[in-house]
Amino acid sequence: MSKGIKKVRQSIEQRKKARGVPYSGSSKKQFTPPILQEEEKHGYAPVISDSGMTRERQNRMVSGFMLKGILSVLLFLGVALLWQMDSPRLQSSKEWTSNVLTEEFPFAKVNVWYQDTFGSPLAFVPEENKQQAEVAAMPVNGSVAESFQTNGTGIRIAPEGQTEVTALQEGIVIFAGNDRETNKTIVVQHPDSSKTTYGYLSNIDVHLYQHVSGNQKIGQFTPNEESDTVFFSIEKDNNYIDPVQVIKVDDVQ
Repeated sequence: MSKGIKKVRQSIEQRKKARGVPYSGSSKKQFTPPILQEEEKHGYAPVISDSGMTRERQNRMVSGFMLKGILSVLLFLGVALLWQMDSPRLQSSKEWTSNVLTEEFPFAKVNVWYQDTFGSPLAFVPEENKQQAEVAAMPVNGSVAESFQTNGTGIRIAPEGQTEVTALQEGIVIFAGNDRETNKTIVVQHPDSSKTTYGYLSNIDVHLYQHVSGNQKIGQFTPNEESDTVFFSIEKDNNYIDPVQVIKVDDVQ
């Protein structure tokens, strides 16, 4: 019986060799693992290079930049042409263009409108910094060393020592850096279109376009040889206002 089976297997093996198929002696198929790319070994999808697709994307990017550049040039030429024409019909357009180019954007007012409309602050506004109660107070505790009448634009407040500098009321920081006249300075724009300036600071703890709440710490002041006072001013409608007339402060020394 075993000899007959052996002959049958030999016959099958000879026929497979004649057809070029190796005989393994078993009907089970052998599994050959696929060759993994280096990216797949680390859990990333394999990188498929397609030079045609890359060139297409590059062409789209170049076209987009060219289109923006052309539109910018056309806008510039359009504004220049508008100012060269003396037609009375274009006077209102000239005034609107001039206001857009010269006036500051009302960040604080837009932020308040957004909150009233949608019920939440803008994305760049840190909601955790908002305070429930806002009571107007001087940015630092101290006596007025230089009055508004003497200074002409603001007052100089002399703290007793190192102190925190706080914002007068809610607003958006539109300047935070070194000023030629008041050194380290912060300017906050408020929803009523007024601006408050805090100068001669030792440290600045806010950044540009940051939302601040009333009485929120925005910087620090330490008396030194360069300055022993903090400059503070309030400006509205391009006119400076005496802070002493707005906020109750100590008497001038």
